[in-house]
Amino acid sequence: MMAMSCSIPIPIPCSSSSSSLFIFRRQKQRALKMKGLVRCRGAVLADPSTEIKQPSPAEVSRTIMELSSVGTFSTAAQDTWPLALALRFAVDPQQGTPILSISPSSSFYQNHNKKCSLNVQLQQCGLKTTQCTIQGTLDTPQDNKDKIQSLWEKKFGEKANPNFIHILHVERVLQIDNFMEDGVWVSCLDYTQAAPDPLRDFAHHLVNEINTHNMEDVLRFCNVYVDSDVQVSEAKMVWVDRLGFDIHIYSPQNDVFQVRIPFPREVNNEKTAKSSFNGMSQLAWEVEKNYHPLQFHKVKQLNKIAARLN
Repeated sequence: MMAMSCSIPIPIPCSSSSSSLFIFRRQKQRALKMKGLVRCRGAVLADPSTEIKQPSPAEVSRTIMELSSVGTFSTAAQDTWPLALALRFAVDPQQGTPILSISPSSSFYQNHNKKCSLNVQLQQCGLKTTQCTIQGTLDTPQDNKDKIQSLWEKKFGEKANPNFIHILHVERVLQIDNFMEDGVWVSCLDYTQAAPDPLRDFAHHLVNEINTHNMEDVLRFCNVYVDSDVQVSEAKMVWVDRLGFDIHIYSPQNDVFQVRIPFPREVNNEKTAKSSFNGMSQLAWEVEKNYHPLQFHKVKQLNKIAARLN
């Protein structure tokens, strides 16, 4: 994975409300062209064993739960047949405990097994849908009923019938990064102690803004920061978090690859995320124009997530 060295320039500040992230950077690019700087070329440093910087499965699961409000609740009925239904849920922000609303008089509730699961999916840009499945036991809350009611009201803007409110005691969690991929089991302790990503509330907005206004920069990232023989015909950012961002690369043969590009350092809010992206874009432009030598590790891990139809 790319390990940014100290040669990365300090990101150029930008306004978070700007429709484009790189107004000041483009001004600097024009200035560099006018100065006619000497071109230099450095060596590519690539280390395939470098660890990928990304949130843990527990953190991803907490983020999915915080950003979602509908899931598929499943259990085994008394006749042992599996039974599932879609329902709304809220989440206790301290430990990530799901809060469900189920009518005690419904046939589903009367025939359910206390051992159950809740599958929640988070659709990201492009072909990526990350998900988690929480396994646990369903119960009625005995304490903190006012707090649970307030969490429901905050989530949905309405009061919940106190007789309908249930909580799902988490036993373990299965986190799956995308369709057709293997999942990772997360213990109850790891899940409850993890924190959702600090960029979660504006990640979709930031990704859409970059894909709309800065596609040239995303393509340049694939050429400069990624060490691959895959020819890039199109590239889209699909998600961003405190440690970096995911990009989908489309080849002329319509194959789709996913690559993870880390930030030089961890970010914790929208302003620092934009500033870091801005600095990386500036460096990528300078490297592409041979104004700056390659003094960082390139990303080597590409995952093929879709293949063209024959």
